Amino acid sequence: MGAAVLEELGVQCQTGGVVAELMRGIRLHFPALVRGLTAQSAAKAQLGLGHSYSRAKVKFNVHRVDNMIIQSISLLDQLDKDINTFSMRVREWYGYHFPELIKIVPENSMYCRVAKFIGNRRELSEESLEGLEEIVMDSAKAQAILEASRSSMGMDISPLDLINIESFSRRVISLSEYRKELQEYLRSKMSQVAPSLSALIGEVVGARLISHAGSLTNLAKYPASTVQILGAEKALFRALKTRGNTPKYGLIFHSTFIGRAAAKNKGRISRYLANKCTIASRIDCFSEVPTSVFGDKLREQVEERLAFYETGEPPRKNLEVMKEAVVEANEVVAEVKRRQEKKEKKRKKREKRRLEALAAAAEEPAENSVMEMEENDVGAKKKKKKKKQQQPEESEAEAEPEENGVEEEEEEEPLPKKKRKVTVEAEEEEEEEEKKKKKKKKKKAAAQDSEED
Repeated sequence: MGAAVLEELGVQCQTGGVVAELMRGIRLHFPALVRGLTAQSAAKAQLGLGHSYSRAKVKFNVHRVDNMIIQSISLLDQLDKDINTFSMRVREWYGYHFPELIKIVPENSMYCRVAKFIGNRRELSEESLEGLEEIVMDSAKAQAILEASRSSMGMDISPLDLINIESFSRRVISLSEYRKELQEYLRSKMSQVAPSLSALIGEVVGARLISHAGSLTNLAKYPASTVQILGAEKALFRALKTRGNTPKYGLIFHSTFIGRAAAKNKGRISRYLANKCTIASRIDCFSEVPTSVFGDKLREQVEERLAFYETGEPPRKNLEVMKEAVVEANEVVAEVKRRQEKKEKKRKKREKRRLEALAAAAEEPAENSVMEMEENDVGAKKKKKKKKQQQPEESEAEAEPEENGVEEEEEEEPLPKKKRKVTVEAEEEEEEEEKKKKKKKKKKAAAQDSEED
């Protein structure tokens, strides 16, 4: 723990017997030292800390789910059994009407398609030859079907029975199409969870190994000797019980390598292949970014070992191959991380734009409400001004107060603007004349005073 703290935080930790005793005492009395912490919650916290520390040390990815692979391969095997059973039922049922078709079209799914297309063999003619060629992908086979329908020894069939046969054939065809989709799903899932194992022995065999082991982690824990006979437990225990020869291979027998090897080399190549499968499963289980680089290199090694058994050509050393694989894997991991960073940047940009759009959408109604408030305030002010202007006009327009109970009947009409200007000018001229007269009087008075002196 001290080494991990020093590596991550750069803090020097002191270890020794005294420190261990102090830590043991703190851990023992920790619920009493911390308020609100019970012994049960402290135990849960210790367990969670231990799990997270161990997961970080082995780089265990909890998001890598292999349960879907187990369910998919189980469903794939079940679908194979069901499709075979239903196809045999269609062959037997339609064979009463057209028995020669079984030998011409031996494949199950193609037989169901042809039976659905033909229906009543008496209605088959030259016009339907193109449709038959599209289904069987062979013009000679389509011509043979047409000739066999004309000289068939089958019994006649009623329209009701024919409808049931066509309906059942349609169900079998849909099941076979769903099986193809499920196999594609399994292939994509294996490339995500165990790319090295699927590149080495194939998606189906790798998925069967994972399913038989229970999980990818359990498969990674198995030794190569267990992986070699995985799936042949009954034969192993029977051999141990009877003291006979133990089996050489189990599920890995379905890979192409063992079938290509000679009879005397099957045991040797199965042991070598089990060794490489164990390495691939451990790489897939504990690597941060799973890649198929190691699986491709391991597959090349198995191919070289097969060539060595046949021709004697010495294969490359494991150290050289793994060095090349590490270099290529680092390049692939760097490229994957670069793509992930780009995706993360794009996602952040989209999130930022979305938040800005939401903020703008939230501000618009607020601005509209503020504008409405301002318009209402301006309208109210204008109304108040109009009222103030109307009040003095109304007061002037009111009738003048009555004197002695008698109203004045005649009112002086207001003068027009031009007449007002003329009257104002006349008044100003009169005032100037009066001022001139006063000045003259003052001068005369001053002259008289000077003469008397």
